[in-house]
Amino acid sequence: MPIPFVWHNKSFFEQRYPVLNKLNWTQSLRCFRSFHFFVLSLTIFNQNLLFMGLVRYVFLTLLSISLFPSCKEKPKEPVSVPEGVSKNEAQKIKVIFDTDANNELDDQHAMAYMLFNGDVFDIRGITVNATYNGGGIQGHYDEAERVLQLSNLKDSIPLLKGANGNFDEISDSFDPYNYDGQEGVDFILEETKKDSTIIVAVGKLTNIALALKKDPSFAERTKIVWLGSNYPEPGEYNQDNDTISMNYVLNSKIPFEMVTVRYGKPSGTDAVAVTQTEVNSRMPGLGPKAKTPITGRHGGTFGNFGDYSISLFEHIHYHTDPPSRPLFDMVALAILKDSSWGEQKSIPAPVLINNKWIERPQNDREITVWENFDKEKVLADFYETMENPTLVSATQ
Repeated sequence: MPIPFVWHNKSFFEQRYPVLNKLNWTQSLRCFRSFHFFVLSLTIFNQNLLFMGLVRYVFLTLLSISLFPSCKEKPKEPVSVPEGVSKNEAQKIKVIFDTDANNELDDQHAMAYMLFNGDVFDIRGITVNATYNGGGIQGHYDEAERVLQLSNLKDSIPLLKGANGNFDEISDSFDPYNYDGQEGVDFILEETKKDSTIIVAVGKLTNIALALKKDPSFAERTKIVWLGSNYPEPGEYNQDNDTISMNYVLNSKIPFEMVTVRYGKPSGTDAVAVTQTEVNSRMPGLGPKAKTPITGRHGGTFGNFGDYSISLFEHIHYHTDPPSRPLFDMVALAILKDSSWGEQKSIPAPVLINNKWIERPQNDREITVWENFDKEKVLADFYETMENPTLVSATQ
């Protein structure tokens, strides 16, 4: 039943019934809406109700407040912040970054973007895994360490080795006290027990599957944001490096967000590409000045990430004209920073069998699929971050 017009009129009530000035107007209106039927009921028994004196109106107003709990203004609960932690720090996105850093060049750019967004991200640690283009686990560790050193964060952010092998070979005779990748996986398990931390995985999912195998409760205290898959089509580097681990995670209960790649399609992160010319023009000298320069993966000495970026683009294969490479992994962090830079939808979790996606429409377990990324905004923020870096805080 619509509320009579006069009951919406703020000045009418404030002028005639000053008691309402002690109440927030929204609160007062809520009171009258809740009390609407009560007053109408009284009107049936007393047709002179609307002509009663001010005292009776005040009485009804106070009675409505006492009868209806929604009329009472609830005090705001203070934000709970752990002792010794500022409110600003508590609001940052806590992340563990799981990477195959030595694969090509997008992992390094994602790491720099993350480390230079210190007002957004709280980096709890970085774990590495090995994929077939990047060599053994030590190579991935070394490349991640180079980016940390260029950011003056070496030995300040935990960096740990995860799985060198794949999930099926490690889990075949799994010893929870001694297994390939134990250092990184155990770190993930322990760190997620301390606080609400997101795992951003930009390589194969071996470390994540091992964490679930060792401790199934891991699924209840974090979520995975994974850069991978050409879904709904087959193929994609991260996926193909360890399909069994991906299916294991898809069949678990852990919240899972798939940031699609989709080679050659405008709807995936493959479209968020930069040209070599653009990098050569925009990246020189960007990033903080390293206290200790690095020797790059391809040789040379570098004192900031921008110059190292140029070197990485000089030593990569191109398949486009003009030469360009996608910054796949960086996009997985960008959509955490601003979810409007991509579109997301929920689907029943599929599974990949014989390199073909099998849909499972009756599956109660749902995952989030990210697609249709705003290339211009993502790249604009990437360059802005490179030009005006705010380093993340040390955690050890």
